[in-house]
Amino acid sequence: MNDESHARGGETVTILSRMTPWEANLVLNMRLWFDGPEGQEQVWSEYRRALPGADAQRECRTFERLLITLTENACRPLVRHHVGCACVGVDEGVFVTLVRTASEGYLSDAALIATLLTRPAHAELIAVMAGQVGHCVRQIHNRRPEYEMEHRVVSRQLH
Repeated sequence: MNDESHARGGETVTILSRMTPWEANLVLNMRLWFDGPEGQEQVWSEYRRALPGADAQRECRTFERLLITLTENACRPLVRHHVGCACVGVDEGVFVTLVRTASEGYLSDAALIATLLTRPAHAELIAVMAGQVGHCVRQIHNRRPEYEMEHRVVSRQLH
């Protein structure tokens, strides 16, 4: 990664502790997934703990497909901060906004947001996947208050 791409996608826009717990968790899972097999296993474990068997597999696969589709069709390399970093970069913030907007049912707006990260030809597909991911992550946090509290503590520790 060169300095130009880092500046365009990595500049800090907020910190994890200022985000809702499900949004901060989404950022952390994205970072873990991009970190490689160990991080991906952590994401899989989280989905398995939070959802019944077949649901966990389906929802985690959708999360993975979303990230793969984004990266394979990105206009430039996506930039992320390290797992332990409290900062949230521009690309991470756009990703959260994409997922939030899509999961609120605004798929046309989400498709436009997706074009900030990827080619327009894939924006609608990305918006649909983002909606499913956001719905799942929100559902996990709404159903399990103790799960939400765990992640609030993690966010504070990172900051």
